[in-house]
Amino acid sequence: MKFWKLHGIGNDFIAIDGRYDGISPDGYSNLARNVCNRRFSVGADGLLVVKNSDEADVKMVYYNSDGSRAQMCGNGLRCFSKFVSEKGIVVGERFTVDTLDGVKSVLLNTSGGRIDSIKIDMGRGSFLAKDVPVISEEEEFIQKEIEVLGRKFTVTSILMGVPHTVVLVDELDMDEVCKYGEAMEVHEVFPEKTNVNFVKVEDMYHISVRTWERGCGYTLGCGTGMTASAIVCNYLGKVDNSVSVTSQGGMLKIDIGDSVCMTGPAVKICEGILED
Repeated sequence: MKFWKLHGIGNDFIAIDGRYDGISPDGYSNLARNVCNRRFSVGADGLLVVKNSDEADVKMVYYNSDGSRAQMCGNGLRCFSKFVSEKGIVVGERFTVDTLDGVKSVLLNTSGGRIDSIKIDMGRGSFLAKDVPVISEEEEFIQKEIEVLGRKFTVTSILMGVPHTVVLVDELDMDEVCKYGEAMEVHEVFPEKTNVNFVKVEDMYHISVRTWERGCGYTLGCGTGMTASAIVCNYLGKVDNSVSVTSQGGMLKIDIGDSVCMTGPAVKICEGILED
């Protein structure tokens, strides 16, 4: 099986063309667990699978490294877009991708025939507790207090294709990100678990984010998480409508309007053949 390995700001993925391979969903789940293992295989945060679509130019099927299927992955979608473009599966700088979070519009920003960055229309997300989902009597779970490992946190949750919870902090401490992020992911108020984003507001145009991802743990960057963090900070009046969001792996530009657009890089690392 031929594959590419790519990364988007340090969030890495294995991409394969699965349009005609006949593999079942359980087969892809097992494949994701195997190929994403960093000790015994290529290693990655997730598996991207190309499928045909009746709704868009192409379909993205995404599996986390633990084998669970996710509705959406922002960094993954940019890497997927580079893969299908450079493999000739789609043609042109504008195309659409079918995901479990709906059809996403893609714009490739090119220079000299090379892809410089990729812009994705991410939609608006939803603050509704039933959508995230969050177990709450409130319609929205905005700036609510929860207790994690004996410590109280004020959090805001939003559905950005997948559940995200945003925690505003004065400083980003990696020990706390991993300790409390792992525990908050499985907190009882989140019936489908949640991604956890610790956010430091640098100024009105820049935030820094560290994300503990549901299904794969701490990652160097999370596209949906960085987008969710910008939306929450904007909603709370902390940042402008155009925000630079920095993670350990790099920076994304988030523009908030009638819809929310994420712009960032996608880099091919290598390609090869997976052994049976």
